[in-house]
Amino acid sequence: MPDTILHHPLICTMDPERPWVEALAVCDGLIVAVGTLADARAALPEARVVALPGEMVVPGLLDVHNHFVWAGRAELYEMFVPPILSLDQVLDAVRDTATRKAPGEWIVGGMWGSSLIGQIDAAARQRLDDAAGGRPVMLRDDSQHNRFVSTAALAAAGIHQHTPDPLNGRIVRDATTGEATGLLLEAACGLVELALARALEATPHLDVEAAAHAVKRLNACGVTGMQEALTTRAVMRALKTLDDQGRLSAWVVGSLPMTEAPLAPGEMPDELQALRDDFRTRHFLPDAGKIFLDGVPTSRTAAMLEPYLPDAVHGCCFRGGTTLTVPQLAKVLADCERRGTRVKIHCTGDASTRAALDAIDVLRSFNGPGLQHHIAHASFIDPAEIPRFAELNVVADLSPPLWFPSVIIEAIRTTVAQPIVDRMAPIRSLLDAGALIAGGSDWPVVPDPSPWPAMQGMVTRRDPTGRLEGALCPEQAIGVQDALRAYTANAAQAIGLVDRAGSIEVGKSADLAVLDRRLFEIEASELGQTRVLQTWFEGRCVYRDGA
Repeated sequence: MPDTILHHPLICTMDPERPWVEALAVCDGLIVAVGTLADARAALPEARVVALPGEMVVPGLLDVHNHFVWAGRAELYEMFVPPILSLDQVLDAVRDTATRKAPGEWIVGGMWGSSLIGQIDAAARQRLDDAAGGRPVMLRDDSQHNRFVSTAALAAAGIHQHTPDPLNGRIVRDATTGEATGLLLEAACGLVELALARALEATPHLDVEAAAHAVKRLNACGVTGMQEALTTRAVMRALKTLDDQGRLSAWVVGSLPMTEAPLAPGEMPDELQALRDDFRTRHFLPDAGKIFLDGVPTSRTAAMLEPYLPDAVHGCCFRGGTTLTVPQLAKVLADCERRGTRVKIHCTGDASTRAALDAIDVLRSFNGPGLQHHIAHASFIDPAEIPRFAELNVVADLSPPLWFPSVIIEAIRTTVAQPIVDRMAPIRSLLDAGALIAGGSDWPVVPDPSPWPAMQGMVTRRDPTGRLEGALCPEQAIGVQDALRAYTANAAQAIGLVDRAGSIEVGKSADLAVLDRRLFEIEASELGQTRVLQTWFEGRCVYRDGA
């Protein structure tokens, strides 16, 4: 790779010691000098000078939470339905997809809206069977925690009238007949996911191409690093193959299940830990862990401090629950820390968030300061718990598209009391309390991985698409600088890439995003429309707008 000097009058470094420069010198993919053009020329006198286009340059962005291989699969191979569709429209989409499928071939897709959960019964499953022509069908909801499946898919998974519910999951059944309705919640989804995996195991190259497609999509948004948030054996195999082929143009930190995960059936934590070095590459680092401590509020599987709104199934005082007790979680975390593994803990309820903080508190009381673990998605947090994020050195892993005004929020309002929803995602309070906030997409739970609309949501607390009116807890808005930091320097610290990414400094990888506008001079309502003109990774241009 030839020595290069990248030049632009407005390069935002995210380095507080030197926030703005006009040039950086790059040798072997690393930054060897930053400052004026003269400084860069002095460091590399023979280097070619590249004048960058656009209005502004920022460090390559980092996505602290996504499932990009799954997202690539969804975009390349699966049926897509937006979560705003009615049940009739979802069935119409299945019917249309079936015309292009061979008899017996699986139809896989999503994301139907959580608001449809109450409409999925045995009659709806029979309608799904008719639409699919008897084929096995598995449709994921907008949380990715629940499934709507056909009779053939139930049969392929071995689910019948007497199949017991798996731990931390539920096979929803008809109240009269006891037969499975076709709605699977949480860990029950794994039964059908496992059947699908068996059907697709002869085509591992599909995952490699899915990963390649997804990385290109992320590069086009200016993303040059990410934490893959539930890393299975198939994902590790795909990423190693992709990097061995020289096609992985981003840093990827993998999150291996530390307990049996409801959405990763058959993946045993000890086996995966033993294999991680076999899959490690220059750009893929399978060094983090993942624990699901609860589910999602739309299906009442998140653990809440206050009861859910009453319904016919759960009654008036149901609060959900956690998958582990505080002592159990503390023990798992202690084992992880002994292996040097920082853990991302899925918590969508305020009770699970409290339990996670309690477990980390227990761990700190015995072991003192330790690794910086994450609470994902940090959406429902009791106000009393906010100071503990900083006190316990816990990252608030944020997924703005899951909480700014959206279809998902409207679905949550049907299960969770309004005052609790109205204090979701207290980002301003977390920042003021000294917590480290880091931004992620949770793609493909949300269909667009771009950080720019997400940042707009953090700054305005409004729907950046303009489809839904109103603001969610507007006093929790933050500034553009803090939002950008959440996707650069903060994210790099959170996922363990601070030595190579997150800011433009000497010794770090030459990862940049070249933008079409000046972020600190535009209206907040324009932030989501930011276009990336070029993305550079290790000193080479990996995305060019229009190319």
